[in-house]
Amino acid sequence: MADDDSRAGARYYSPDILAYADRTHASHDASLARAFAVPEGIPRIQVGPSEGKLLELLVRMVDARKIVEVGTLVGYSAIRMARAMGEDGQLWTIEYDPKHAEIARANIAAAGLADRIEVLVGAGAEMLPTLVGEAPFDIVFLDADKQGYDDYGKWALGHLRHGGLVIADNAFLFGDLLGDSAGAKSMRAFHERIAAACESVCIPTPDGLVVGIKR
Repeated sequence: MADDDSRAGARYYSPDILAYADRTHASHDASLARAFAVPEGIPRIQVGPSEGKLLELLVRMVDARKIVEVGTLVGYSAIRMARAMGEDGQLWTIEYDPKHAEIARANIAAAGLADRIEVLVGAGAEMLPTLVGEAPFDIVFLDADKQGYDDYGKWALGHLRHGGLVIADNAFLFGDLLGDSAGAKSMRAFHERIAAACESVCIPTPDGLVVGIKR
């Protein structure tokens, strides 16, 4: 159930409650802890433990075998998703920063998943066309430069199988979704594009998580 306060945006959690939920439902083993512990000098912008576990569950729900991720950082979300695919799955993850990609490859190898995850280095707009020959995909997960989401969403819709998922983190644009900036307009265009082509929802996680099932 909900009440008027929660429908209006109130949230009944605190850092302690979130930490308890993460420990109870989305705990880390050594490989996940290593990938989650972003080294000094790299921004801590990976998905949280519970969001990572949600990605795992979505992969299992659609029996995904081919996944594209835009925005690797150091590999945490890629490891979460690849574990849920099974040994015959393949995940391609795109990272703009070569230093981040190098750390991600090391984390992925330490998790025993180097044969299931390929890290591609470059801009999303440049690297996505190189994957067209692998389509159709089961899931496309976006967690990269927000101004690119509408273009990435268009690409995802063109290369997902029917019933495949497009998932996008930071869909509230850090509170600026309804603003007048070019980035806000682009993010709203992404929301509207996904809503028009998918059965979709924006889950009100702290950052907003769009999940769409391609019609």
